[in-house]
Amino acid sequence: MGVARYIKDEKDAIRDVVYQSGIRIKSSYSPRDLEEVGFDYAKDLGDPGEYPFTRSLHPLGYRSRAWTTRQYTGFGTPAETNQRFKLMISHGQTGLNVAFDLPTQMGYDSDDPRVVGEVGRVGMAVDSLRDFEVAFRGIPLDRIGSGLTINAVACIMLAMYQAVAEKSGYPADKISATPQNDILKEMIGRGAWIFPVDPAVRLVGDAIEYAVRALPRCNPVSICGYHIRESGATPAQEIAYAFEIAKTYIAEVQGRGLQPDEFVGSFSFNLNVYGNLWEQIAKFRAARKLWARMLKDEFGVTQKKNLFLRGLFGGGGSGLTKAQPENNIMRSAFYALAAALSGAQTTALCSFDEAYTIPTPRAALLSLRTLELLMDEVGLRDTVDPLAGSYFIETLTKQMEERILAEMADVQKIGGMRRAVALGHIQRKVSQQAYEFERGIQNGDYIKVGVNKYTEDVEDQPDVELHAYDESWAVQQIDGLRELRRARDNRAVSRTLNDLDQGIRSGRNVMPYLVDCCRAYATVGEMAGVLRQVFGEWEEPSIF
Repeated sequence: MGVARYIKDEKDAIRDVVYQSGIRIKSSYSPRDLEEVGFDYAKDLGDPGEYPFTRSLHPLGYRSRAWTTRQYTGFGTPAETNQRFKLMISHGQTGLNVAFDLPTQMGYDSDDPRVVGEVGRVGMAVDSLRDFEVAFRGIPLDRIGSGLTINAVACIMLAMYQAVAEKSGYPADKISATPQNDILKEMIGRGAWIFPVDPAVRLVGDAIEYAVRALPRCNPVSICGYHIRESGATPAQEIAYAFEIAKTYIAEVQGRGLQPDEFVGSFSFNLNVYGNLWEQIAKFRAARKLWARMLKDEFGVTQKKNLFLRGLFGGGGSGLTKAQPENNIMRSAFYALAAALSGAQTTALCSFDEAYTIPTPRAALLSLRTLELLMDEVGLRDTVDPLAGSYFIETLTKQMEERILAEMADVQKIGGMRRAVALGHIQRKVSQQAYEFERGIQNGDYIKVGVNKYTEDVEDQPDVELHAYDESWAVQQIDGLRELRRARDNRAVSRTLNDLDQGIRSGRNVMPYLVDCCRAYATVGEMAGVLRQVFGEWEEPSIF
């Protein structure tokens, strides 16, 4: 898995090991190390399924229920995506994780002149409720949960999911959707933002507040340390920044009169497994403990289930390489192993060809089979937290906890994550670290097999089947959009969009208005256009 620094002597013996979070690793560990870090069984570990949940959220762990498999899927048109959904479900996948194209993520319709060449390229193109009707046709929405990997217009997609479920005969209280809806991490790590910080956080709060009352099985936000990690954060920073983002959203919803016990149980996380195996395991174990402790001590959360750190541990995209791409099959297997050994409830793996292309069906199924092998053949469901009590793992978990708390304290000194992002402080720090890490790969400080060690000549590289972009996807999507505009009740569309505008300006929750807009077949571009007109667009601070 790599990304630790291995400092060696002239005879290739390892003299020092330093993990990305700055933790130095000893050659061996003993009970004395646990004493030095102040390890206490009841306080730091506890029994499986008991506070602080370091070992597991559930007493029987994977014996009672295997982790959910939720491969990231979506490309081209809704019809193409629906076929891939059904393929993966037929092979044992137990949840959906939906990819959207960039025009949809940025709130533009497929016929907008600014999106030429991007329709359906990196995810499914969605213009209206009609597209969701096609994409989710034949999917049992009362049994299959759906992650909606979108942020700036996540509230629109959540509203659309409710509308399509209702049209398919599923009551709102029976469906489970998880929009990513983490706009602060977009501003740190990906760039798919639209609105300024304050109204963007308001929209996150609207989705959370609405879900409490109308969508009780939905998780209205999935706080995404994953993308912050991919952008250059260390494993400790990944968790620290995710928790500080979560605190921002908690404060936003508290300001509306709700108590944390009413809504934090619906929070979920999307966290990364890329990196050194042991560092990742310690990271997740420490995160579960710290999340429960923070909610209990800082926010007065008392209900046991509301203290659970729930979410998806997976991906590992930054660990994949174009060089020797078949090595990525083995890399992903170890990423899945790290997720399982650290107690993931849901896992998705990047496929071996994703350094080149959207996963082919063969590559996507190989990733799914990797998870299933670990689940049913290798023995990872035999016992709960098999690494518990290891001198090394418990010491490392305590050290990781300390690093995470130190990074959180740094954010608080600035005035919290909302201010840190608005000033560009976190973006600057993460970008600099990404640059330094890339330099470390190039000069060999960080070993990457096939890239800077055990390399091969370029002509010896195996061919990778590319998932070719089909220009006809855009044509189909635009033709369908024109037909929609001709056939729908445009007076109803105008009325619902006007209601949305008035609702935003009066400070009301936007979600009921967006559901009405979706039912009337207003387009993503039209709804996002109203939000743009009221909120404006964010001017990103310089990070150089």
